[in-house]
Amino acid sequence: MSAIVELLNKAAAGELQAAIQYVWQHVMVTGMESPELAGVLKGIAVEEMKHYEKIAERIDYLGGVPTTQPDPISRSQTNAKMLEDDVRAELDAIRLYRTIVEKAMQEKDYVTAELFEEILTDEEDHHYKFTTLLK
Repeated sequence: MSAIVELLNKAAAGELQAAIQYVWQHVMVTGMESPELAGVLKGIAVEEMKHYEKIAERIDYLGGVPTTQPDPISRSQTNAKMLEDDVRAELDAIRLYRTIVEKAMQEKDYVTAELFEEILTDEEDHHYKFTTLLK
């Protein structure tokens, strides 16, 4: 398997983890702010599934097999801890996606680079939303 496909599968596993984690959190949040927080989590979970789909399609196009195994899912018990976990997950994704863009450009795989530049924009937005909610 090519190095880029390995990186894309790492990204796919992270997207699956985020989608599952955020859906679980959407169900489990409590307190007065929970309706708003649940809505944010649900919306971002859907975006993460769309990211997974795009990444999986790209992996398939490049001749790989997309993973169906998510990275480990955090199941924290407080809203604040959930958001802290989410901030950390988004930062990990941001770092990885920057690496993928750089690697794709080195390999002149401009389609993969463009795909991850687009997804990176979403991940930075998710990071911003989660850090803002924590304040």
